[in-house]
Amino acid sequence: MADKSLETQVQEMLDREAIRDLPQRYCHYVWQQDVPAVVSLFTPDGEFDAGGAQPTAKGTEALLAAYEQGLAALDPRPFIHNHVIDLEGDRATGTCYLELRATQDGQSVIAAGHYDDVYAKIDGVWKFRSRKFNAYYFVPLKDGWAK
Repeated sequence: MADKSLETQVQEMLDREAIRDLPQRYCHYVWQQDVPAVVSLFTPDGEFDAGGAQPTAKGTEALLAAYEQGLAALDPRPFIHNHVIDLEGDRATGTCYLELRATQDGQSVIAAGHYDDVYAKIDGVWKFRSRKFNAYYFVPLKDGWAK
């Protein structure tokens, strides 16, 4: 970083913090069941891949429908952590890890995995360009995840 100007270093810190805020707000809005707020975190052509749990949703209308359906079927309580970000100007990629508690069909469910994210800075605001969820396990709590 020594070869970068102070202004560049500060801008990169601001960008990283804004990107870190995206998954935190995402989880908060999911907890609140605020689908429009979740979708507002995506670019207009943004996409979400639930890792095969449902078809990839692309664009605002498809994202709204997918999150409405997904949050109705699963009362998720996501916990996000270990966020790694690679900045590339007005684009970035990242990985963050997820622990999930949920209720599905009247039973407690536990899950873990990670998101592969692509971020885009549009009009000075960072958004998700895409999110792909990669599940490690998604099981009823009574069954546990160990075999």
